[in-house]
Amino acid sequence: MIPDCEDIARYILENYTKKVVEIGVGSRPEVALALKGELDVVITDMHEQEYAGVRFCRDDVFEPDTGIYRNATLLYSIRPPIDLQAAMAKIARDVGADLLIRPFGHEKADLKRFFKKTELVNYGRARFYLYRS
Repeated sequence: MIPDCEDIARYILENYTKKVVEIGVGSRPEVALALKGELDVVITDMHEQEYAGVRFCRDDVFEPDTGIYRNATLLYSIRPPIDLQAAMAKIARDVGADLLIRPFGHEKADLKRFFKKTELVNYGRARFYLYRS
């Protein structure tokens, strides 16, 4: 379990009220599970995932189905590899959503070309980057 997942979920609940999409859920669904029932949550991954009560869509960020992300106010990813971050930023920009990245260590791509507003957020035990659309 990621120690700051509850703080990330609480931040999302306090700042977003509509659809959110987790990109690359993998085996870490803690944030999505904390959000279900409160928001319209969709999780995506390249490989089939099944977590009770959370809608899953298979997707590849390099060839995304933008319909999955349409109407989302936030896209987020927990510990995404640095090589996926620009593709995630492009999707967020294209659908007009904010992007939250909780990096693994200090893995942070330069996403300035996609967003004008970037901030490092410290919230409880969580530290993540928020890119505003």
